[in-house]
Amino acid sequence: MKFGVVVFPGSNCDQDAVDTLELMDQEVVKLWHKDHDLQGCDFIILPGGFSYGDYLRTGAVARFSPIMNEVIAHANRGGYLMGICNGFQILAEARLVPGVLLQNSNQQYICKNIYLKPQSSDALLTAGLDSGKAYKIPMAHGDGRFFADADTLKALNDNDQVLFRYCDEAGVITESANPNGSLENIAGVTNKGKNVFGMMPHPERAADPNLGNTDGRLILEQILRTIPV
Repeated sequence: MKFGVVVFPGSNCDQDAVDTLELMDQEVVKLWHKDHDLQGCDFIILPGGFSYGDYLRTGAVARFSPIMNEVIAHANRGGYLMGICNGFQILAEARLVPGVLLQNSNQQYICKNIYLKPQSSDALLTAGLDSGKAYKIPMAHGDGRFFADADTLKALNDNDQVLFRYCDEAGVITESANPNGSLENIAGVTNKGKNVFGMMPHPERAADPNLGNTDGRLILEQILRTIPV
């Protein structure tokens, strides 16, 4: 499988994603935001950062970068696409996943380790994970509060499209374990076709044994175990 990591002006987690994929022995290339060629990549990643300086809204300008025409077409063909943090915000702006990402409820930038509990029983990133385990993953964002209207939220739950919810270290989903005020503790969602994935925490920052935490690698490895090559 060949991965492509899109680089926008202001991306700052692109190399983290590349390093993690290479650590997992995967072929990976960087794709510049002005390009119109996905270089034959099977799986596209929109990384974290501050694309275009978060001008207007987080992800609002990056959504119109030239390469997004090809990224959207790739997703609409059923190709796999993942947005992490700012990448999730870009996916939401492009209407590739439901919902929006609003300013954190405490109106502060939050950078710390949190815990995630897998939710979807058949989505790519979560189907093979231990549904009873709390995965420790770093988060770093100021606009990560997931919100959707009542009908969208019902559809997400009915279609098993919620990927992760924030939980405590024991795996219990509580209000106090919700770091940013996200609706129903939602930390990640997938589209209805379950080929586009967005999550706010950074699994690529918890993949190297030298960092003392590989819970993020367990999440990303689901891609390799599930997608036929």
